[in-house]
Amino acid sequence: MKRKLSKACYSFFSTLANPTRLAILEKLSESDMNVKQLTQTLKQEQSMISHNLKPLLHCRFINSKRQGKSMIYQINCDTVTMLFKTLDSHAQNHCPEDGNCPKTNLLTQ
Repeated sequence: MKRKLSKACYSFFSTLANPTRLAILEKLSESDMNVKQLTQTLKQEQSMISHNLKPLLHCRFINSKRQGKSMIYQINCDTVTMLFKTLDSHAQNHCPEDGNCPKTNLLTQ
């Protein structure tokens, strides 16, 4: 059981440990979008957006649906909304520097 949880945690957090993927999730939390809209909004190449959508889809942080010739992407509200609320609460309660975690020197701990 413990090994399964470790594997799930690694997949979960490694998928989120990417600035482009986090930006995609933030934009999709505002509204559903296709690749072209995400590309324009995030000012990134289409190949970069498409590359980063794949792990988000694989881990089911987002869903897709076909609309005409386009794929429309939307967040998995059950997971992402709760995750964003948890992060916001953590930042407000435990990160005194305007929501930023204080920088520490891990070598001195």
